[in-house]
Amino acid sequence: MIDPELKYCPRCRDEYRADIVQCASCAIPLIVGAEFGKLEKQRHSPLHNRKGALTPEDELIVIHQAGLADAKHLQALLEKERIGTLLASEDKACGKGCCAPKFFLQVRREDVPDAIEILQEEYRRTTGLAGQEEVHPDAVFDPESGEAVCPACGFTFATTSTVCPDCGLCLG
Repeated sequence: MIDPELKYCPRCRDEYRADIVQCASCAIPLIVGAEFGKLEKQRHSPLHNRKGALTPEDELIVIHQAGLADAKHLQALLEKERIGTLLASEDKACGKGCCAPKFFLQVRREDVPDAIEILQEEYRRTTGLAGQEEVHPDAVFDPESGEAVCPACGFTFATTSTVCPDCGLCLG
């Protein structure tokens, strides 16, 4: 229940006392309970328009590849938002326990934009980048190129290292 006397973070939805002005996690200004209530109503309205569970007729798109634990976590996030998902694996493990299969997280084509937005928010939240500006989000680490640009801070460095020397982001 939203308390109109408290403040809330519009990004992570944490609750704060009325005298706090900025979210400790996201470093953004807080909003009052009444305003937050309106945002929550808007946020949950797409839930009612989504189809939920997948059907055999749905056209599926792979939106993420991960190990089983990570894929199941992301699947749960999407299903909480009424986005139907399917996990599939094409890889086979070696059987020795050292090579885990990769799982492909799939959603129906019309849910892709919402699903990607949810996954991006989870990425920002879990990496601590929620309050950071995305400097080079499309940067790709290619060890054969000789030089790379860190997607987190924009620092250019030699690909002999898989860790950004400026911010410490691990790219390998």
